[in-house]
Amino acid sequence: MRYSKEHKAETHARIVKKASVRLRERGAHGIGVADLMKEAGLTHGGFYAHFDSREALVIEAFDYAMDRSIARRRQQITELPPEERLAHLVDTYLSPQHRDNPGHGCAMPALGAEIARESPKTRRAFAAKLDDLIDMMAEQYSGDPTTARKQAIAALATMMGSILMSRIAGAGEVSDEYLEVGRDAVLQRAGAQPAAKRAVAKKAPKKG
Repeated sequence: MRYSKEHKAETHARIVKKASVRLRERGAHGIGVADLMKEAGLTHGGFYAHFDSREALVIEAFDYAMDRSIARRRQQITELPPEERLAHLVDTYLSPQHRDNPGHGCAMPALGAEIARESPKTRRAFAAKLDDLIDMMAEQYSGDPTTARKQAIAALATMMGSILMSRIAGAGEVSDEYLEVGRDAVLQRAGAQPAAKRAVAKKAPKKG
């Protein structure tokens, strides 16, 4: 039975979307092609009608995950005042919700250590998306572009390390402490108030 180009494109997109979640949940080697195709309602043999290799699927699924993640974060801060955008990005990234849902979160801390050992082609694909994420963060810093980029790299290194540590620790006080310390470090370095202080400031009665 032959399918239309539209049907094939829809099927391809469905496979990539499902793989993007499994990739972040289980790691680059946690995606079983047979199980993934079954979940998408297809046979194992149908895989190569959509992808040249398993590596091609991993790269495309990662690209999809990162593009969606960056677009979602941009949308979240669009209506916020510029001075509040960095704090919002940091707060939502270093949150229990992000920690507890890796399948729908940033792919970098979920996969970074694995990808460092993958092929040059895969590493280049990941490095390009990391640059996109750095660019998005750099836009939230004032000053010249070179300094803003350095600040963004330092912030993301802290954020990714903190979310990874919190996932290792699991849910609990220690895990929450890693998130809080990471948030405070990034925001204090940027001259912004940590979430707790912002909340207190908003509740404080106005004078006069």
